[in-house]
Amino acid sequence: MAQYVRAIKSRISNIEDIAQITSAMNAIAMTKVTRLKRKLSHVRPYFQDLEAFTRRLAGQQAADAQPHPLMVAGRSDRTTFLVLNSDRGLCERYKGELNHAAEAEMAAAGPTAQLLAGGEKARAYFARRGVSPLRSYVGVYEPPTWDAAVRVADEVMDLYMRGEVGRVWLVYMRFISDLTQKIGIADLLPVAVEPEPGDAFVEPDLTTALANTLPLYVRVKLYAAMVETKTSEDAIRRQAMKSATDNAEDLLETLRRSYNRARQQSITREIADILGGAEALRAN
Repeated sequence: MAQYVRAIKSRISNIEDIAQITSAMNAIAMTKVTRLKRKLSHVRPYFQDLEAFTRRLAGQQAADAQPHPLMVAGRSDRTTFLVLNSDRGLCERYKGELNHAAEAEMAAAGPTAQLLAGGEKARAYFARRGVSPLRSYVGVYEPPTWDAAVRVADEVMDLYMRGEVGRVWLVYMRFISDLTQKIGIADLLPVAVEPEPGDAFVEPDLTTALANTLPLYVRVKLYAAMVETKTSEDAIRRQAMKSATDNAEDLLETLRRSYNRARQQSITREIADILGGAEALRAN
């Protein structure tokens, strides 16, 4: 019985340590989510305004004008998927849902589909399935920064212009709320915006304006997706750590009741042994 009591006490100590760790990770994830939500509140309206501006520029092009290379189908027919996943674990459904969505999209695109793996969890998942990414971006956007988005976007645009990739799709996680996140699949290249007709004065000329605006549009779109997906990741990680902490507390309550019962039984048995010994001595 004493050995059983010690085992329960040891397990209680281990669970308490785990609960402390998950509680701390919950607090860290909550801080990150708050910071990323603030960033997201600025990125979303900026991208919306940039998209509206790009539509107006596209609407100024004459029907017979030569479109910008980023707005026409690339020289390659190989559809490519840029998956924005995590470099770390402990985020429950996040990495699995992203990888499965990308895998399904690649299967639908056919055997020539290519992968751009964002995050170690995407790279490792597809490597186990024999898929070698065209590029891997491991440890690049943790946390998401404008410089990281520019680096990745410029490399993808370069691959597109050289004809190494065709249509490029983004696979990421859209942040809806702290409790709701959904898979997002968006086209990155070629730039597809609905032209908005109208008169606008463009300086110095439309060709130069498009040459400056379209790369910026791609960079901002990727940056916005990075912020969306990382906000979702930390929100899901916070949920996971909170659930783990709650489960640990429930388990601790059960173990403490078991410990108290076992301890009481052990004390009762010890008292019974003492009384039995005393009766034996009196009998003698």
